[in-house]
Amino acid sequence: MSADRSGPLAGVRIVDLSTVIMGPYASHILADLGADVIKVETPEGDPYRNYKPQRSPGMNGAVLNLHRNKRSVVLDLKEQSGRDALDAIIRTADVVMHNLRPKVIAKLGYGYERVRELKPSIVYCGAYGFGAAGVYRDRPAYDDMIQAGSGIAALYEEIHGTPQYVPSVIYDKLSGQTIAYAILAGLVKCGRNGLGTAIEVPMFETAVEFNLVEHMSGTAFVPPLGPMGAMRVLTPRRKPYKTKDGHVCILPYSDKNWLDFFEFAGLDACRKDPRFITLASRAENADALYAHVETAALTHTTGEWVDFGDRANVPCMGVARLDELAGDPHIRSIGMFEEVEHPTEGRYLSIRPPITFSSDDFQIRHHAPRLGQDTADVLREAGLPPEQVAALAAQAIPASQA
Repeated sequence: MSADRSGPLAGVRIVDLSTVIMGPYASHILADLGADVIKVETPEGDPYRNYKPQRSPGMNGAVLNLHRNKRSVVLDLKEQSGRDALDAIIRTADVVMHNLRPKVIAKLGYGYERVRELKPSIVYCGAYGFGAAGVYRDRPAYDDMIQAGSGIAALYEEIHGTPQYVPSVIYDKLSGQTIAYAILAGLVKCGRNGLGTAIEVPMFETAVEFNLVEHMSGTAFVPPLGPMGAMRVLTPRRKPYKTKDGHVCILPYSDKNWLDFFEFAGLDACRKDPRFITLASRAENADALYAHVETAALTHTTGEWVDFGDRANVPCMGVARLDELAGDPHIRSIGMFEEVEHPTEGRYLSIRPPITFSSDDFQIRHHAPRLGQDTADVLREAGLPPEQVAALAAQAIPASQA
């Protein structure tokens, strides 16, 4: 781990009170960009630490990547000593973020008005399941709930006859990205006028806006010019296609792409079919068009289709399993996976961020911390007296690590 470069957010301190994935994914992004992220945990730790497998308590594979470049502080906020310590840390911070419901964070004493008293210039981000002004504001929220309520689960019903969930916590991660860019915008604003701000990032509303980008379609007009839904996306034939030896995504897009595809596939009649000549007509007849693609896919191997796509500049990609990604030629060529050594957990695969800066190379400044391992250091930096630091640090050591 090199200390030569520290990232574009070096010097920004973030107090992260969030748990599980949504908030921690946001602070993961910001930590990798160089921010000093102080993850404040309860004595029991972030619940996500409990998932298996793991080599030692609280240190599973997701934690190793999700919490790298962060520091872990354990404080019991039910106790006055813990709240006093957090107050001191907040006074040194630029950002406070959490994903507790409004009533819960207010009961703890860390709503925006109180935090602003501690640090007037603070960028304060509350990540909620539902916006505080709405009638769902007090509901708990999990990714499955948001998939159900935001419309995406029902899209599967239109295609497959039954609602389904995307096999990923997609809105936890999407909301995490939204939190990250909202905090960055708050920091820019503060840098210009020195004033703090309160930010609300609701998971449900984030999902709704995201889902409607293409599917709002004709219903964006008043009165509507057509039904809800993007026709090309909703055809059951939009799928990976079976080839002679596997599956492939074949996605001609431009007029030339389609002409080249029809020629390679031996579909001469389609070249002059008025349903397939323009982008608009192809979208209106997507089901018929993709039926031809589905039939043609069986005539070649996956490798032959990918080779054709590369030669003709036609979008084409073989279907990969998650456990094949580390061996993907492109991923290998950019060094996205790196085997590194954790000081207590041994060798693990680190996945570098997808973005790059010409002036700042990504680096692991700190491997993912064990629960509470940085408590003493952070409290000393916050100016607490030695005896108070010692007492709180002793309380922060879990029995499994003592």
